[in-house]
Amino acid sequence: MKIPIVYLVIPCYNEEEVLPETIKRLTAKLNSMIHDELASPESRMLFVDDGSHDRTWELISEYHGENPLVCGVKLSHNRGHQNALLAGLMTARASADCAVSLDADLQDDIGVLDQFVKKFLQGCDVVYGVRNKRETDTFFKRTTAQGFYRFMQLLGVELVYNHADYRLMSRRALDALSEYRETNLFLRGIVPLIGFQSGCVTYDRNERFAGESKYPLKKMIAFALDGVTSFSVKPLRIIANLGILVSVLSVLGLLYALISYFTGNAVAGWTAIVCSIWLLGGIQLLCIGVVGCYVGKIYSEVKDRPRYTIEQLLK
Repeated sequence: MKIPIVYLVIPCYNEEEVLPETIKRLTAKLNSMIHDELASPESRMLFVDDGSHDRTWELISEYHGENPLVCGVKLSHNRGHQNALLAGLMTARASADCAVSLDADLQDDIGVLDQFVKKFLQGCDVVYGVRNKRETDTFFKRTTAQGFYRFMQLLGVELVYNHADYRLMSRRALDALSEYRETNLFLRGIVPLIGFQSGCVTYDRNERFAGESKYPLKKMIAFALDGVTSFSVKPLRIIANLGILVSVLSVLGLLYALISYFTGNAVAGWTAIVCSIWLLGGIQLLCIGVVGCYVGKIYSEVKDRPRYTIEQLLK
């Protein structure tokens, strides 16, 4: 088999603090892979600037002029991590035999890139990077992340446990990914749907080299909700079943009230009435909110707006 052209796709958002070290380490790693004939000399690092407000694109442009391995894509404005990653993958698809997506903060262990490519050479179209453990996470983040994976499995969504967006995809897999036209992207749920032969590489996640996380709690919750509503309609079925249950209980409550009235055992129950009204009101608002999430996603999808716009490309 010929030596593959490997593209490393790295989404960036306000990463000026970490970019110099990231480029330094990835350059050394890619040169090592080229020397070991695991990657072709035509292999590249593709940095995707997702509408950064700092010097991220300026640095990418500077390194592009100095380092032949550095390429860049600048999006016209911030479109979010998943769209930026997709933009990079679709750009790399034209030139690469396979593309590896990873974060710019050096938390993904680049030492296992050799194993990714070896799995690809053995016939895998998709290779997932799976964390060995989550000891570097806080208790809250570790618990909520593991709970999210289990919850998604209960909803019937096919996810790779403890896998984020550190993965290799062959050109054939990227071609298949391009056929998925969702506006609301959740790539770690879409990629397993592609099929093809896949494999896993385990690794230990490092501490962030510099800068701040671009995924605070608010974004993590929004990302999780996107994942749930993009791949399962079970929440709507739960609402329907809940509605049936509440209706049955309401009928039973009505029968009890009528029997108490006619037997002369009716007792004034202001507290019970108020509590039941609040309970039912809360359930109704929750159900309307869940339905609203799905309606909102339908609204976004039917407009079929571009998921990203490339302003500048450095090859």
